[in-house]
Amino acid sequence: MSAEPKWSRPAAGREPAAGALLSWLADPHAPRLCVVTGSAGCGKSTLLAWLIGHGTREGTQPERRIHGFVPLAGQTALTAAWTLAEQLHVAARTPGELVEALLADERRTVLVLPELHAAVDVEAVTELALALLELPHVRLLVEARSNSAGTLMAVPSAVMDLDQPQWTDPGRYAAWAATRPAGRPEPIPEILTAGVDLDDPAAVCTADPGQVSVGYERSADPHGGLRAAWLRAGASLTREQSPADRAVVLLSALGDDADPRLPGALAALTGGAAWQVVWRRVRGDVRPPWPGPARALSSGRGHLAGNLVVADHQGTVRLLDETDATPVGRLPEPVAGVRAVAAGPEGDVVVLDAEGRLHARRSPAAPRATGLAALLEDGPTPLERLVEAARSQVGGTAVAVAYAEGLLAVGDATGLVHVFAETDGEPGPLTARLHEGEVAAVAALRLEVSDNAPGIPLVYSGGYDGTVRAWGPGADPLASPVRSRACPVTALAAATTDDGPVLAIGWADGLVEHHTLDEEGALRRYWPGAPVRALAMTGAGTLLVGTDEMLVHLRPA
Repeated sequence: MSAEPKWSRPAAGREPAAGALLSWLADPHAPRLCVVTGSAGCGKSTLLAWLIGHGTREGTQPERRIHGFVPLAGQTALTAAWTLAEQLHVAARTPGELVEALLADERRTVLVLPELHAAVDVEAVTELALALLELPHVRLLVEARSNSAGTLMAVPSAVMDLDQPQWTDPGRYAAWAATRPAGRPEPIPEILTAGVDLDDPAAVCTADPGQVSVGYERSADPHGGLRAAWLRAGASLTREQSPADRAVVLLSALGDDADPRLPGALAALTGGAAWQVVWRRVRGDVRPPWPGPARALSSGRGHLAGNLVVADHQGTVRLLDETDATPVGRLPEPVAGVRAVAAGPEGDVVVLDAEGRLHARRSPAAPRATGLAALLEDGPTPLERLVEAARSQVGGTAVAVAYAEGLLAVGDATGLVHVFAETDGEPGPLTARLHEGEVAAVAALRLEVSDNAPGIPLVYSGGYDGTVRAWGPGADPLASPVRSRACPVTALAAATTDDGPVLAIGWADGLVEHHTLDEEGALRRYWPGAPVRALAMTGAGTLLVGTDEMLVHLRPA
């Protein structure tokens, strides 16, 4: 283990205060809330800037590590939650979703909130801080002026009042003070929204996103539908990005009740962006109707070509027209707790439920044999045979499933991936361990080698260990991950398109990556602003992104 980078002395003679903060960080029995307070200009922000600067460096010891911080001047509880979610690699659109995401991750988390007194809504931000403190693995360091931390002071806390002499080395403080203008107060930044036309899509895509966020949050006017779209996707819109990319995200979140001029106006602003929006369906849409939370997706093939298979939170599996999301039908029986779906070539669909069981369902839209043909073809379909083989091998441990041209891939809770292929005999499995811990998602495709030969099978697997791995069944998996990040994978999709093979990855922090797997290796990114539940790729190379609020169809630009 490399040595921790050296810590410099804090300014303003605050060595005693700095030592106390480091002791508080390392003491498991200390209160999980520390409030740094004092009068204006006493050096609170300077001390916390020193701590944050050192505590966020690579190589900092775990007990001194700062995991997230938000200078609260000009911030609301909502924008503060968005900033923390980005730093902590989770997807959260509201303060409640941030708390929920951190509840699921019990690792020690230290957060620093400077300048509580300068927040736009001190009371709401304080409520967020108190909600975070209900999580036993969270430690919170808050800066507030002496008269603005009353509610926080009501809970058990360590309090450091920098106006008290024990927190300062007098000689070093005097030397520091001599370099500063006399009577200089701490500035309180103010978010001004008067100069931003919140009805103008071009203005909101180019203005400071913090100003726009606060403006919409404090406004009661729907602004033609822009306000609802911005607040729906705001966790993405406040990221550093071009106005064109911001327009793509905003258009993706726009409901069909918006001013009918807005979709065209926003589309005109997306020139030069990585994506173009083909269509979007948002919670509440009626033309066509929003299909519900998209918990699982699959692009249709064979008899279902041109359709999209969508499973919602209640287990209803719908078929939509890929061109515009018009409803086409649904599978006759819902499956409780759908985790994944995979469309087969004969109108059948594999559905994986929350208990790890695989179901083969036949779409009513699939052609049915009649007469003598019906008697002769009464046996299981090739996909049903693969599903039965997978049931026998994997049992109830399946957590992910994908299908591609006679190939069924199943990931399980132990990190194994099993592949079943159509053969003349029994479809026995090939198995490889691809992850430490549970598989999160799998995708499969066949790489074309010639017009007459079957394609080479290729399986991708994403795990809760934050890796995406590639495996050609029958060979050893690649030693190095295709992709690795500091957060779990949530969804995968792969397809062979006219431009070659393509892989899409959804991550727990809300990022979607689109990799073109040719020699150029183009990479496109998309942040919908909500947790990504499911992905699907079409043969035309377009991408479907499913969240609990939106279903978006994107075309690479």
